[in-house]
Amino acid sequence: MKSFKRSEALERLPQQFFAQLAGRVERFKQEGHDVINLGQGNPDQPTPSHIVETLREAAANPNYHKYSPFQGYQFLKEAAAAFYKREYDVEIDPETEVAILFGGKVGLVEVSQCLLNPGDTALVPDPGYPDYMSGVAMTNAKMEMMPLLQENDFLPNYTNISNEVLAAAKLMFLNYPNNPTAGIATKGFFEETIELANQHNICVVHDFAYGAIGFDGKKPVSFLQLDGAKEVGIEIYTMSKTYNMAGWRIGFAVGNRSVIESINLIQDHFYVSLFGGIQEAAAEALLGPQDCVEELVELYEKRRNVFISGLKEIGWEVEAPKGSFFAWLPVPKGFTSTEFADLLLEKAHIVVAPGIGFGEQGEGYVRVGLLSDEERLLEAVNRLDGLKLFSKSS
Repeated sequence: MKSFKRSEALERLPQQFFAQLAGRVERFKQEGHDVINLGQGNPDQPTPSHIVETLREAAANPNYHKYSPFQGYQFLKEAAAAFYKREYDVEIDPETEVAILFGGKVGLVEVSQCLLNPGDTALVPDPGYPDYMSGVAMTNAKMEMMPLLQENDFLPNYTNISNEVLAAAKLMFLNYPNNPTAGIATKGFFEETIELANQHNICVVHDFAYGAIGFDGKKPVSFLQLDGAKEVGIEIYTMSKTYNMAGWRIGFAVGNRSVIESINLIQDHFYVSLFGGIQEAAAEALLGPQDCVEELVELYEKRRNVFISGLKEIGWEVEAPKGSFFAWLPVPKGFTSTEFADLLLEKAHIVVAPGIGFGEQGEGYVRVGLLSDEERLLEAVNRLDGLKLFSKSS
């Protein structure tokens, strides 16, 4: 059979690090091992029943059996605008400031194709969500990495970016609460970001995937809450994390009109929007009862407390995450992040994500997802204790 050469755009794509990890995990499962998978970012709870019921009823609507409007139903855009007004007191024009997405991941890849040309520069967090890099690579643009360091609360330090790079930059990706570091942003940081973006004409794309998940009574800050944010960027919100709708593949972008217009334009050529029943269910999620979200955050916070307390008891010096459903844990001395992850899989049958998979600055850490119940998290702690890697305090 003939083998046809891939396009240069596909050849530039970064290696899917976590696809390889998934393959190794599956092999251990097939060998009969009881694997505790803490390496995933896939919510483990079901979609709330009132959202599922909305889809069930909407599926029978013959109007949804036809092509949807190219840029999505107006009712969902209005729901997104109402959601932002209720949650963040941000005014959004549903006509011009909302784009319906096939999941947040798609929007994060598309925006580079919308705004970057070959040779342009994008500012990308390191460590960061790998698909920021995928979108930039497909456009043949350049990436300048912004280190996220613990000493700076996992926020980029803009004073360390050269004037030359800032002058060349067209696009900046941010993500708070952060994957993988679980860091959170302050209003002061976003104010600094807006000032920088204005000064250098940089479009800011804030990935707000974990926007609902803040701990210790603190609600994460939306980038769009800050004056001037819509002038310089957009925020991408996904239904996956807030409402456990990861498999539904739906999200939306809000903010700067020119960027929203560009996203809608590229999607006009890719899709004929989402099935209307899913859009109706998403609107129900945004506008309906929100106690399910509060209960979900409480669940993650309880898991965090149990797991982090357990790790500290066995002598692993770690910090409790402030947001997201991840914990970012320092690797014991003498190991790389990959070596440590391999050891946990092989000796304790625990899966964690090596930090190097998120960028060079991720070396020295592993990411753990709080996506198993408390009993399994405690079992993971017991298995870790059995490895005798940590010294318990007296």
